[in-house]
Amino acid sequence: MAEIERLTIVVPEPMAAKIRAAVAAGEYASTSEVVRDAVRLWNDRREFRREEIAALRKAWDEGRASGNAGPLDMKALIDEARHEKSAQPRG
Repeated sequence: MAEIERLTIVVPEPMAAKIRAAVAAGEYASTSEVVRDAVRLWNDRREFRREEIAALRKAWDEGRASGNAGPLDMKALIDEARHEKSAQPRG
């Protein structure tokens, strides 16, 4: 098991009340467990964002490396999008 370090955190009263309620309801064994779960979720979200940014950068780089697509015919693109939309079944 990893070393444990004691931290003191300050949260607004409504948040503290929700944490205490979750513990009282048996969702968590302690307020520390609530905070550890929150930190795990925060860390997972940060990692997800890093992966998403890396994927977007890769896609951007691949797109740039593929070269210029040439001149765009906006009228043709709009007409094609309208045609695809009208061809979709309505439900």
